[in-house]
Amino acid sequence: MKITAVETSVVALPFDMGGPKPAFAGRPWDHLEILLVKVETEDGLVGWGEAFGHAAIPATKAAIDSIVGPLMIGRDAGDIQGLSRTILHNLHLLGRNGSFVYGYSGIEIALWDLAGKRANQPLYRLLGGRDRGPIPGYASLLAYNDDAIAAKNTAAACARGYRFIKLHELTRSAVLASQAVAGDVPVMMDVNCAWSPPVAREMAASLAGDRLMWLEEPVWPPEDVEGLASVRACGIPISAGENVAGLFGFKTLIDAGAIDIAQPSVTKIGGIAEMLKVFDLCDAHGIEVCPHSPYFGPGFIATLHIIQARMERPMVEVLWLDMEANPFDPWVKGANGMFAVPDGPGLGADPDPEVLARYRVGEITRIDGQHR
Repeated sequence: MKITAVETSVVALPFDMGGPKPAFAGRPWDHLEILLVKVETEDGLVGWGEAFGHAAIPATKAAIDSIVGPLMIGRDAGDIQGLSRTILHNLHLLGRNGSFVYGYSGIEIALWDLAGKRANQPLYRLLGGRDRGPIPGYASLLAYNDDAIAAKNTAAACARGYRFIKLHELTRSAVLASQAVAGDVPVMMDVNCAWSPPVAREMAASLAGDRLMWLEEPVWPPEDVEGLASVRACGIPISAGENVAGLFGFKTLIDAGAIDIAQPSVTKIGGIAEMLKVFDLCDAHGIEVCPHSPYFGPGFIATLHIIQARMERPMVEVLWLDMEANPFDPWVKGANGMFAVPDGPGLGADPDPEVLARYRVGEITRIDGQHR
């Protein structure tokens, strides 16, 4: 079926993160924003996707509205591999990582939603998986820069049934404070590319005896794979990958011996098909995959399906915050730290139109060959 329209819209959801809300990329982060992509085909079927994200939403939305969306009109919605090759090649002079790839990622997720609906199969079945039950979540705490708040939220997440905790802090004292209340719940540390390789090695050496499950993105810049490999030599498992460009970005990390855990992000990397290629690459090299997924829309739900189909030891990243409402409830909310995978066709989780309308910000942009 041919694609007849692409729509973009944004919802902004009030939330509580258990501490003071930070600035993000120079902007106050006081609402959780989701950039939604809707793709329609000539038979009236609708697929939903999500494109990255956060402070970059205006740029990503503009990329879809001005260039990526118009390129999709009239194309075969079922030719996902062909579209990825053609569209991303057409866009490559605009960057192999960034708003144009993020925009295509959102559209590609919607194409898989359409494919599952057309086949009357949930996405995880379409990907060759089976129903293995709910997936354990790991609570991905926000950055508080305060050991007491980190410990308080660690305790609260453990009390809600989360079996793993990830900190976004920069100090060993925060790790120790969190572990003191976590008991036997494993703790990870994500520093978002904070340190030069010498400082990262010094910090890793200081943390080496602290039983961290992994140390995430310790090196700036993230493309310094040799520097990252030097930190891995300190003995803590290293995770990374949310910032690399596609399959070959992960090949570079693996060839350098830089990672133990690969973390592709479905809303950034080019979509679901590119994620599957990363799984295959990592399988061939004995590297574990644990997707990056701090989202609360179709990106998160697509990640659940991918994990259900492909991850040997299922675990999903969940931002530690409470939303006032979400159009994709109940799938984005866990019970006792566990997250059910929708079993309806496609993503199995079309949004609630009333909640979409209530929290929508800005205008819906529709690209249909006549209007843009």
